[in-house]
Amino acid sequence: MTILFAPSEGKRPGGDLPPVDVEAFRFPELYDHRYEAMKRYDDFVESADREALRKLFGIKEERLLERYRTGIFAAPTMKAVERYDGVAYEHLDYANLPERAKHYIDEHLIIFSNLFGPVCAKDRLPDYKLKQGERIGAFAPETFYRERFGRTLTDYLESRGPIVDLRAGFYEKFYKIPLPHFTMKFLKNGKAVSHWAKAYRGIVLREMAERAVESEEELFRMEVEGLAIEEIREIGKRKEIVCRIVS
Repeated sequence: MTILFAPSEGKRPGGDLPPVDVEAFRFPELYDHRYEAMKRYDDFVESADREALRKLFGIKEERLLERYRTGIFAAPTMKAVERYDGVAYEHLDYANLPERAKHYIDEHLIIFSNLFGPVCAKDRLPDYKLKQGERIGAFAPETFYRERFGRTLTDYLESRGPIVDLRAGFYEKFYKIPLPHFTMKFLKNGKAVSHWAKAYRGIVLREMAERAVESEEELFRMEVEGLAIEEIREIGKRKEIVCRIVS
């Protein structure tokens, strides 16, 4: 079982692990590509004016501008799943999971970072900021990672059983799954709602971790408070689980 997940715009500052190196990431054979993306980002941040940085980071506050202007290669790191603190991650609440559930997350979750590409939950990330969909000068991270990581990622996923894709749609630009997989759609009053979708992605991931879900059968047996399955749609190699928010 592997779960694919989106990052969040919000990040926790600091960290108490060593700076990034080849051992910080899964797929060490592809580290040179990751390094290229990181170096482009670091060089741009060092040389860009404030307006260019505001656009890159997607922020206006001066204090945050200074926070993210720090070089990433010397910065301390923390687990990727602990670095992000958006809505989905708040509802996952990784810090308060039992150790066995944390281990499940560490071994089963891949997060699609806008800067670092596909990273495992326990990979080490520095504090950084890159607005979703923003280019680093002329450099487009989503195209870069799709072209260089796609085959390796497919081989990795194929060897690990069922795939549950809980990413937002944007992250298909980094990797479009060519294998059979599951997705989830969340409806409230018959409509898709983005805030609730983010929350329930975190809740579903938490439930999967606490139950150590490894199979399609276990996934469908899982009951999540506040959700009711309305239908399951088969679209090519994708099974879309349509859930109604009832609370």
